[in-house]
Amino acid sequence: MNREVTLPLIVDDRGTLQVAAADVSKLLRTVGARWLHLVDAGEERLDEDTVAALTIELAKLADRIDVACIAHSSGAP
Repeated sequence: MNREVTLPLIVDDRGTLQVAAADVSKLLRTVGARWLHLVDAGEERLDEDTVAALTIELAKLADRIDVACIAHSSGAP
């Protein structure tokens, strides 16, 4: 089952692409969760250990994005 994921994209007046960090971190976590769901459902083409490792790395990246945004919004150096 293929599902499309869309993100709201906004381009500023200089043509720079802007995407909300919360949307990116949510997308990363959603991809990992979907992979885990496929493994749990018995998808044979996916290696369970590899999926687990990749899901952990996606979650770590999402956490780093969230922490950086919190630091930025709180004015922390």
